[in-house]
Amino acid sequence: MPTQHTQWRTEITWLDAHQTVSVTELSQVCGISKNDLDELVEYGALSPVDMPADERQFSAACVAALRTAGKLRRDFDLDTFTIAVLLDYLNRIEQLESELRAAQAKLPAQAGTDHPPIDAPARAPH
Repeated sequence: MPTQHTQWRTEITWLDAHQTVSVTELSQVCGISKNDLDELVEYGALSPVDMPADERQFSAACVAALRTAGKLRRDFDLDTFTIAVLLDYLNRIEQLESELRAAQAKLPAQAGTDHPPIDAPARAPH
């Protein structure tokens, strides 16, 4: 039986929060239509960067949350307003995790702590 070799092409792009992405790039990367991205801007869940360009530009910092929101939208058939609310929560979680990491970094190392590091998944109580 002949075997088929499938060649996977992976393109990796490092995003810096100081970089910008166009609405077309954002749509492609996140799997959210341009119209829906415009609607997210109208809801205030997404803010374009103020800079002269042919196409609306956004901070690359929004890509991770939008990718997560796009995946959840596809998985659970969510509407655009729900995605706007979800983005707000995802951004708030990221902000709180960042603040927690900063606070943990200021504490002296404590052996035997009952709290897992922020990157570890939380376990349900027994």
